Amino acid sequence: RKMNDDVDRCPECQVRAYYTDDFVRVYQAYSTTIAQSAVANGTFVSPPFSMTRMTWVKPSFLWMMYRSGWGRKDPNQASILAVDITHEGFQQMLTQGVVSHFDPDHYVSAKEWQEATETSDIRIQWDPERDIYLNRLSYRTIQIGLRNQAVEKYCNEWIVNITDITDKVRKIDTCITNGDLDTAYSLLPIEQPYHFAK
Repeated sequence: RKMNDDVDRCPECQVRAYYTDDFVRVYQAYSTTIAQSAVANGTFVSPPFSMTRMTWVKPSFLWMMYRSGWGRKDPNQASILAVDITHEGFQQMLTQGVVSHFDPDHYVSAKEWQEATETSDIRIQWDPERDIYLNRLSYRTIQIGLRNQAVEKYCNEWIVNITDITDKVRKIDTCITNGDLDTAYSLLPIEQPYHFAK
């Protein structure tokens, strides 16, 4: 079952992202070493990036902030990257991904779902979206896990630009701490429901 069918059916699991006609933006957090290499090369290269581990991309800026603690929680997530990818790549992630937990609305049986997870290199996970204080919201946001051939496609075909946004992230965090919410909100990316090209 294609993910865009489920997005139409399930608005609380709507795919949202910052995107233009040319790209869709996802976020990742890495160590400074990996981040500097990625920015310098315009993609992830091994080493220091591992091509053999599953890598997760997140279209939600605030969910990335929740996961990384505004880049302050873990040295391995100290640098926040905005990764712009092609619409084709993003749509392949959505249509070829398999949900991370068995859902009878998606699969006839647990066995069918298990077989799908074993053959797909793309995992779909829905987590509670976050507000600017990183509190849980009532609706969900998508995370997409890539492994094996999907990681290779991501690095070699889908990525069009990588920007280190750590300084901007820290500025937003500082504004929130200081109670300057107007500035904080003005610096947030505007994420909109993602509509598939017909």
